[in-house]
Amino acid sequence: MESAKGGPRAPLRDRARYRFDRTLARSPGTLMGWLVITCLAVVVPVSLLLVWTDPGSPTSLSGRLIATWRISAETLRLGAATGTPLRLVLSAVLGLVALLCVSTLVGVVTTGLAERLAELSRGRSTVLEQGHVLVLGWSDQVTTVVGELAAAQAPRRRRTIVLLADRDKAEMEEALTARAGPAARARIICRSGPAGDPDVLARVSPRSASTVVVVLPSAEPTADAEVLRILLALRAVLGEETDGPPVLAVVRDDRYRAPARLAAGPLGTVLEADTVTARLIAQCVGRPGFSLVLRDLLDFAGDEFHLADATAFHHGSFGPALLSHPDSCVVGLLTPEGRTLLNPPADTVVLPGSRLIVLARDDDSTRVEDCRHLVDASAIAAARPEPAGTSRLLLLGWNRRAPLVLEQLRSTARPGSVVDVVADSALPGPREPEGGAPAGPDVRFRSAPLTRPGILLGIDLDPYDGVVVLGPDRGDGPGHPDDWTLVTLLAVRLLEQRTGRETRVVTELVDDRNRPLAPVNSGSDVIVSGMLVGLLMAQIAQNRHLAPVFEELFSAEGNDVCLRPAGAYIHPGAEATFAAVVAAARDRGECAIGYRRHDLARTGSGDHGIRLNPPKGERRVWYAEDQVVVIAREHHHLPSIAAGPDGSATAAPGG
Repeated sequence: MESAKGGPRAPLRDRARYRFDRTLARSPGTLMGWLVITCLAVVVPVSLLLVWTDPGSPTSLSGRLIATWRISAETLRLGAATGTPLRLVLSAVLGLVALLCVSTLVGVVTTGLAERLAELSRGRSTVLEQGHVLVLGWSDQVTTVVGELAAAQAPRRRRTIVLLADRDKAEMEEALTARAGPAARARIICRSGPAGDPDVLARVSPRSASTVVVVLPSAEPTADAEVLRILLALRAVLGEETDGPPVLAVVRDDRYRAPARLAAGPLGTVLEADTVTARLIAQCVGRPGFSLVLRDLLDFAGDEFHLADATAFHHGSFGPALLSHPDSCVVGLLTPEGRTLLNPPADTVVLPGSRLIVLARDDDSTRVEDCRHLVDASAIAAARPEPAGTSRLLLLGWNRRAPLVLEQLRSTARPGSVVDVVADSALPGPREPEGGAPAGPDVRFRSAPLTRPGILLGIDLDPYDGVVVLGPDRGDGPGHPDDWTLVTLLAVRLLEQRTGRETRVVTELVDDRNRPLAPVNSGSDVIVSGMLVGLLMAQIAQNRHLAPVFEELFSAEGNDVCLRPAGAYIHPGAEATFAAVVAAARDRGECAIGYRRHDLARTGSGDHGIRLNPPKGERRVWYAEDQVVVIAREHHHLPSIAAGPDGSATAAPGG
């Protein structure tokens, strides 16, 4: 069948449905009319059928019609079932009006509840909390920060963590719950909205927060500008109050650090993510196992830095405090003026009001007890200087942190050392002076298309004592940045198999889930930049007085975390307590905080042989291949890059 214009005519069923849909779309009154017609079309015929099939129903037609009306009225609640026709009509009108009112009321209540539930599910409601940790923004660091803060919470107190980010509330809750775990003793509250909007920011009660953490959006090119916007919005909400909560923020570019500090206020702390990452990579070059020690120090799963009471040592010297805590390691002082002294000289006077900086399981484990009787002086070895030597390092790849890594390497490498950089010429930096890459005879650039695995396999690793692999930044190429890094590591392993010689590799990854996939030998280090910055933020958020401690530990100057041969402290093969190691380190102006067993360093054990903060009374046999973890001030340049995976330093050949 065809229409008047010659086209095929739609079936009757489709045309009827189309007209019905058009009728429903006109107004709510039309919909209600159709509902009434539909109800009557079903109820009245069924009522007639019930009456005509009932043997006890009236025999007259009028009696059966009245019975039909009674059943229909009772079914539809239309009012009186009997009476004069006028009464029946009026009762039906009242019943329909009552039905309309009740339906409208139910609709209004249902709509209001639905809108409220939708608002709650979107995370737009106000948060009224006291003493909560407020996290603003979203990035790869958020799950680490929130998860560590939840793990750091003491059992006797339940912490509340509030997160405000311009993301879906359900997605944020799912990601954070998966990271923190169902057993976390912290309440995590997520709210959705732009953290840079003062009106939205006021909903999460920043005035009553104990700490405000502003994370760096990792995937945005304007991440630093977004951090400044959030800090300015926070300042607009808090006003010019000087007693507001401490603020911790992260920027990527050093040029934004000063404005961020100004916007964060007098209690603000601003970290430079790229600078911190570059320092960690450079420190890993001369210290095998440094990344493992660093993870153990920064996470809350084991021991971490705390502040302890120093009353027992007031007006005395700092040295005796090192052997007066059986279950914690003393590493420094917090003066009454708030100044941090990390690994001060042993004769430093502990003034009243000072506090000790200790590495401990928690605040309750820092008891004072004399441990000098545990020291066996005959087991302590005489101090000997570290062997010096030059080294040659190969840096593969380039990103925005590469100039900072080279700057750190130049400031720590021994004179005569060489750093060869092999990078794709399409990437910014190696060929352009404005990219920030330092020039000098000890840094040499070579352009090569590293995206082709065959180029990597043609590199000769024999002249090099170590390799640093830097992946591209986000957006510099297709795929995930770690994809190229993993391919490069595979090429390095193939080169090692060809030569039969292991090479120390320091690798930077973006995603911590790719760390187990990294094909590196046991003497290599893997730095997951975003995760380590997140761990550092969680530590400072937990105790902002520790910010200067980590600032010094991760800087090129001052005290560092070092792994040194155990033979420099205890005679190889001798049995001694850890208290003897602490005493030997104290005599050298160092603070011992742990050790690494050589027999577990190359195994698949979860701790890789690292033991931080062992009891002073722990007794074991010390071998020359073991390492002692100390906090010490480097009097010379970093150890040679040729230091073996077991930690024994050897002189490397010249470049």
